Amino acid sequence: VHVVESGGGSAQAGGSLRLSCAASGSTYGEYCLGWFRQRPGKEREGVAHITANGKKIYADSVKGRFTVSEDSAKTTLILQMDSLKPEDTAMYYCVGQWPCLPYTDYVGPEDEYNFWGRGTQVTVSS
Repeated sequence: VHVVESGGGSAQAGGSLRLSCAASGSTYGEYCLGWFRQRPGKEREGVAHITANGKKIYADSVKGRFTVSEDSAKTTLILQMDSLKPEDTAMYYCVGQWPCLPYTDYVGPEDEYNFWGRGTQVTVSS
């Protein structure tokens, strides 16, 4: 699975940004998509994930502010980011996982994702 992010940029605190991820080239059957981010000086962390049965899982730090969605063909993944905070400043990565692991209420660790995009920068100013 090849994933490419777009839509990063700058926003003021309280504002919104929308990230997109184009997924293609799957010969692996069903896969799952999600988003990670790496804040300055921090390790990469899971932000959102959509399970094989469509359940959406979010990191506690973004619950209620970010919304993840995908089309039925799993070729486009969207991360709508609202009520942005300066601490959301990070490089955001679209990620793919095959096979899909049975997460219930958490985004898995980065080593459980096989496919990574190059990332798109999001900067939120106060």
